[in-house]
Amino acid sequence: MLVAMPVCAQSGAAVPSPSATSGDRPSATPRGTTFVLPSGWTQTAAGNGVLVATPEADGSRMLILDASGNDPDAAVAQAWQALGVAPKFLVATDSAPRDGWEQRRFYSYDVAQNAHRAVQAVAMRRGTDWTVVAIDLDQSVAEKRASQTGKIVQRLLPAGYTRETFAGRTAHPLDAARLATIADFVESMRKLYDVPGVAIGIVQDGKVVMSRGFGVRELGKPAKVDGDTRFMVASNTKALTTLMLAKLVDAGKLDWNAHVTDVYPDFRLGSEDTTRKVLVKNLICACTGVPRQDMEWIFEGEKQTPATVMATLGTMQPTSGFGELFQYSNTMAAAAGFIGGHIAYPQSELGAGYDRAMQALVFDPLGMKNTTFDFKRAQSGNFARPHGYDVDYKVRVMGMGLDNTIGASRPAGAAWSTVNDMLRYVQMEIDRGVLPDGRRYIGEAALMQRREPQIALGVDKNYAMALMVDKSDGVTVIDHGGDMGGFHSNMMWWPDQKVGAVILTNSDEGVMLRGPFKRRLMELMFDGKPQAEASAQAGAKADRAEFDAGRKLLQWPADTAATAALAPHYRNAALGDLRVTHAAGQTRFDVGTFASVVATQPQPDGSLAFITVDPQASGFAFIRADKDGVRHLVLRDGQHEYVFDEVN
Repeated sequence: MLVAMPVCAQSGAAVPSPSATSGDRPSATPRGTTFVLPSGWTQTAAGNGVLVATPEADGSRMLILDASGNDPDAAVAQAWQALGVAPKFLVATDSAPRDGWEQRRFYSYDVAQNAHRAVQAVAMRRGTDWTVVAIDLDQSVAEKRASQTGKIVQRLLPAGYTRETFAGRTAHPLDAARLATIADFVESMRKLYDVPGVAIGIVQDGKVVMSRGFGVRELGKPAKVDGDTRFMVASNTKALTTLMLAKLVDAGKLDWNAHVTDVYPDFRLGSEDTTRKVLVKNLICACTGVPRQDMEWIFEGEKQTPATVMATLGTMQPTSGFGELFQYSNTMAAAAGFIGGHIAYPQSELGAGYDRAMQALVFDPLGMKNTTFDFKRAQSGNFARPHGYDVDYKVRVMGMGLDNTIGASRPAGAAWSTVNDMLRYVQMEIDRGVLPDGRRYIGEAALMQRREPQIALGVDKNYAMALMVDKSDGVTVIDHGGDMGGFHSNMMWWPDQKVGAVILTNSDEGVMLRGPFKRRLMELMFDGKPQAEASAQAGAKADRAEFDAGRKLLQWPADTAATAALAPHYRNAALGDLRVTHAAGQTRFDVGTFASVVATQPQPDGSLAFITVDPQASGFAFIRADKDGVRHLVLRDGQHEYVFDEVN
């Protein structure tokens, strides 16, 4: 349990009153470590450090401390002592040197689910000096202000250090030697992270210079991955959806700046005020204040239809001001696609209209013949199966139960595609709407409006219409990732250099390949400092250490007395039924969409959590919260709480 206390300044140190910023501004610690103070946050001197606090009056704060001594563990202890917090240590892991820091160590803690706090620390060394960032935030604040906390860490630099920049550099041709280097790097990462299969594609100057696979489509079977292997591309679907909308704008059937209620009168959010403000472009900008709220489609996806998804949106309340913070919403993105499909085919059911619009306006004209929303077709012939770690850190083939739930919200992430198909899309983006044969596919204005920044993601990083526009390294790169159970991907392009790339993976650990792959490409293109290899190696060690530390917290097999005390049937109004079964010495939670064996996990506050451990649905934490003789389970995401009540 965290005990928050006031920050104490050193004796004799002046502590000015906190002052809130009216816009992001540069700041520094007493020793000169620089950082960006986000708009609306307050800053207070705190001895050898700076205390920065969020606008919320809930004790959410970060301490940036110039620590003394040469021991990172002792430096972190100084920071927590200054904060008056004593979190229960879990594990410390090292990351590769970067941004002038010669050593970086990250600290995780065992925090009770009921505390609803995000607690972590990082110690960074330059020479003999350590700078520590100790973070203690309310979980809901941590989620909705993630882009702002990212700004602080992104520009946390040693005194006098200037970040590497690629501005003004000409990209090297990706010749045979550089492509071989990339291939070797991808294969080494694949093995390092136990990813069964990876597909990579690269284009430069209008030509496909790489399209190949690494590893296998399914663990234990010989079929190899290649450029035509289908993977779920998950949230990369969103950019394809906004392309469909852009085609409607180009045809004069839609206006980016039209109010959504004018083009689709039934559109509703939980807030009428926000509903009135939403323009077509805001449906996909992650800027309306509507938070991530995925539990409804994860738990009830097999029962949902596009119409019920739209109705669910009407129950979602914004948790930040319109245009204030980046808050990612799959349901808003789904609404964007369904409204576009309705405009294109007003007589069709919402899902059918969307499917027809995507086929006619995107897939067919771009020649994306292997891209589909038809899961039966997708999972035939040359396709990859999803994988993930089980409770014993062994890679297993996942079931598709959880992934199938996205079907009713498919504009947000249900497309299956291939490297070769996605490269066709990326090449069109690089060529600003012109196809390889010279024909114009879409007007440049409608296409390029999708890249206009809508909300800040970080310093020189913005979210546009389902596209991330990043200029933080001195060159522009546009990208977006995709994440579903056992499938993780990324697409990216450097428009000025006419280079683009796609990476598709069939394992949850595939998410760890994306950053190093992107960095390695940039190193080879711009003669960047060699960081990708060290980052991948350190990441793998940290990933395993974090897993092992978390595994030690689990009681596996589960505590039989605790599982025997569970009710056989629970229900939550939003998420539906949860049934508890016991067989062969194991307890299973079945929510319809998926079922998983559970482990038990005692919490630091004395409560007990039941943790799902099946690879397709691992990590859901249900907290026992029995009261007055009635059994309850509580499930939380970043900003919401769902209580499952016993059903008699």
